[in-house]
Amino acid sequence: MDADIIVIGGGAAGLMAAYGAAGKATVILLEKMPRPGRKIMITGKGRCNFTNVKNWNDFAPHIRTNQGFMRASFRNLTPEKLIDFFKKEGLDSVVERGDRAYPATYKASDIVDALHNAASKAGASILAGKQVRCVKGLEDESGYSVNCADGTEYTCRKLIIATGGLSYPGTGSTGDGYSWAEDLGHTVRECFPALTAIVPEGYKNLIASRVSENGTPLRLPQGTLHGHIDREIPLSDWGKSLCGCSLKNVEASIYAGQDLIQSEFGDLDFTDGGIEGPIGFKLSRSCVKGIVNGNRIRLVIDLKPAVPANELAARIKSLENLPPKVLLQKLLPTELIAGFTDSNSKIFKGKGLDFPALAKALKGWELNIEGFVGYERCVVTAGGVSTDEIIQKTMESRVCPGLYICGELLDVDCDTGGYNLHCAFASGLLAGQSAAKSLTNQTR
Repeated sequence: MDADIIVIGGGAAGLMAAYGAAGKATVILLEKMPRPGRKIMITGKGRCNFTNVKNWNDFAPHIRTNQGFMRASFRNLTPEKLIDFFKKEGLDSVVERGDRAYPATYKASDIVDALHNAASKAGASILAGKQVRCVKGLEDESGYSVNCADGTEYTCRKLIIATGGLSYPGTGSTGDGYSWAEDLGHTVRECFPALTAIVPEGYKNLIASRVSENGTPLRLPQGTLHGHIDREIPLSDWGKSLCGCSLKNVEASIYAGQDLIQSEFGDLDFTDGGIEGPIGFKLSRSCVKGIVNGNRIRLVIDLKPAVPANELAARIKSLENLPPKVLLQKLLPTELIAGFTDSNSKIFKGKGLDFPALAKALKGWELNIEGFVGYERCVVTAGGVSTDEIIQKTMESRVCPGLYICGELLDVDCDTGGYNLHCAFASGLLAGQSAAKSLTNQTR
């Protein structure tokens, strides 16, 4: 055997798994990119919101699938323990609004360096530029073989797969681990982008994007999800008028047909991708899932949630002698007016405003959602390896003894706010510790 334990993937889960296993066993980590932690480097716009300091009861509701599965991992590595881990590596933390923890330096690279150093000091061998092609169980069932693109082959007694999902493929997350898990007998639940931009109808110049320079229709790449709209597609004129607008303290709701699916209160942003921001991301999972399943999705924004409809109507009526532009400036941020009025033409009556229609539009600005930005810029992948086939107290496979799966590969995804990264760290540490412990138990 080349190692007791091999970890495939040098992201948050993989580096923490290597740290958890090292010192108790010989550990090799294989990372296909030139340097581990590429995806961590871009989290939180480079500032790295690495955990959320809520207790389990408050943390759990932010896990969107299979909450109970993460309980054991969380208790093994609480946010306080994770903060202490980084402190021991010389990296202090700060906690900001929403219980979000960041490195005090606000540099994601410092998180990566701390993880890399901790795993290396513990004894793990971290090999970069090692792209794994396939994994197989050894014929004598004593472990696993791992074949790399450069022709090298490694064998191990225990294998940890922590390759991440499909989001941000440029960082190395290209979904390799899903196919290996399936080849080894695991079920992979349908994957789709989560925490991504959702795109209102007419926001992007889709007509121009659907034909090539010579006017022939473009074909979507094989495997493209229904509703995927590439972030690089240019904005329409209406999209340009809204891009850069930020809405504070609004209520936004997602409907499939007439059925209310989800409502959130807070802030949202119009960007070059579509609708993002804290509540835009929270709503995106339900929105994407609905579109992928063929539903017509509407986003309804209450721009004045703190004001009852009758009070808003009375306030508008008291302003009816003002010129329309001045009246709208008293009700809306100036940068939002053009985009809002362009999509609510019914608020105009001749050369003036239809005041009841305006009040209704402010309380219920309806936007049909045409699609979503895909894996190229989503924060996390929803779906993945079924948690029914993983032992939650160890992260070991129920299907393949000696195989451990952790991190974004699992069918676990969370809201934005440090929850996803914490789950990756926690499940990775538990996988590494459990794999090493199982070796100790076997030798007794």
